[in-house]
Amino acid sequence: MLIGKQLAFRYPHHNWIVRNFDIAIAPSEVVGLFGPSGFGKTTLSKLLAGYLTPTQGQVTIDNSPLPDRGYCPVQMVFQNPELAVNPRWRIRKILAEKQPPDRFLLNALSIHPSWLDRYPHELSGGELQRVAVARVLNPATRYLIADEMTAMLDANTQALIWHMVLDYVRSHNIGLLVISHDAALIKRVCNRAINLMQVGTSR
Repeated sequence: MLIGKQLAFRYPHHNWIVRNFDIAIAPSEVVGLFGPSGFGKTTLSKLLAGYLTPTQGQVTIDNSPLPDRGYCPVQMVFQNPELAVNPRWRIRKILAEKQPPDRFLLNALSIHPSWLDRYPHELSGGELQRVAVARVLNPATRYLIADEMTAMLDANTQALIWHMVLDYVRSHNIGLLVISHDAALIKRVCNRAINLMQVGTSR
């Protein structure tokens, strides 16, 4: 189980962005986290994925801390896929970061073979987001955080990505945290939801 206990974060000499936040996500569970801008959604996601170190509190998987090197079992798909890929790597290398890409997965996400020898800047935003999703859907990922994953995409690409991600996490026993300001999306795809306006994470 992925657990964040009494999480708090602020930059030195600044106000708290997140304070006293608890969360637990079980394998195969789809949890929603929603609230308006400024309530710390992205900061929480980065704490849970190890991109930020909590000022207070801790994040654990099965009672062990997140690894400080190597491939993290908690992976993120950002709203802007450029944040998740090395701009100097070809798509083939990005997809093979942990293991060779699964051909079925690439086909399901409509990732064309001709893309594999391109660089990230040579793909559209929707194309690169499919690559970012394919990169993290592998056996080493135990928990996935989708931070406004499809907010900038057209409806067809949104449907394609959500269908593939939900099918994959449920069939591979992966816990999923869906972060969004879209309450309708949260209601549609999640087993349960956390409203940051009600729990009061920001101070």
